Amino acid sequence: MELLPFEEPIGEILEQIEKAKQIAEKSDVDVSQMLIDLDTKLAEKQKEIYENLSPWQRVQISRHPNRPYTLQYINAITEGNFIEQYGDRLVKDDKAMVGGFGSVNGRTVMFIGQQKGINTKMRQFRNFGMANPSGYRKALRLMRLAEKFNKPIVTLVDTPGAYPGIIAEEQGQAEAIAKNMYEMFGLKVPIITIIIGEGASGGAIGIGIGDKVMMLENTWYSVISPESCSSILWRNWEHKEEAANALKLTPVDMKEQGLIDSIIPEPTGGAHAYPEKAYEAVKKAIIENLENLDKLSVQERINKRTEKFSKMGTIIEA
Repeated sequence: MELLPFEEPIGEILEQIEKAKQIAEKSDVDVSQMLIDLDTKLAEKQKEIYENLSPWQRVQISRHPNRPYTLQYINAITEGNFIEQYGDRLVKDDKAMVGGFGSVNGRTVMFIGQQKGINTKMRQFRNFGMANPSGYRKALRLMRLAEKFNKPIVTLVDTPGAYPGIIAEEQGQAEAIAKNMYEMFGLKVPIITIIIGEGASGGAIGIGIGDKVMMLENTWYSVISPESCSSILWRNWEHKEEAANALKLTPVDMKEQGLIDSIIPEPTGGAHAYPEKAYEAVKKAIIENLENLDKLSVQERINKRTEKFSKMGTIIEA
């Protein structure tokens, strides 16, 4: 497993565990107690590190190469019965945006989210999770399809931002994102939004209007990344940690400001270390919130959704 700089103490313990297992395989030496002690030490060290993470460290975790991506969550939550849908019916099928129907606890749900690649070739294929206008128009097509068949929507956000290329702008990137936001406020079905990794700028909010908006514990949500903020204010990336602190982009910050509804705890050590536990936590959150949203009428949901987002921000009258 790849380790981040601040995870090096964990790596040392993992090496000791691996060596102990090798000794057990090659000889008759009983290392069971040693392994128990090392596992305890590992858990303690993970707890020590992960209970004191800085905002910049959480940003790093959200980008960890072993962290589960959208399709991994969907396939785990739906137990393999996910049926992906393709194309925006206008230009093309954007591989950075995925979506389709899947079953959760016996209930059909429309899943939509950004997909990053698991290796260099797949990252290029998925455009690093940065959708073009076609991706947002595909997402809107699938939302309307879900509304037509009265199926709830779950969006999984994980993007460094919408694709900023010239072609994307020519094809109406801003219009596509704005239209999604406008349409999502009026959708008659329940909408749950979960930030599972990076939640950057309009790329995130383009599928981020929900009755319930949640963040996994080691994720971030902001109008700009720490690196970009640093490059604008200081003309370099050297102040990215300072920028991360100032942006208030962690789940705790977001909840305190009323920008999200709740935080989904990750296993100690992060979703990248224990993905199965992360899948289970997300699935539980989806089931619980859908049950609560079902108790509201269509108009109540729309009114509450609109009111929640209308309260965000500060208005100053000149």
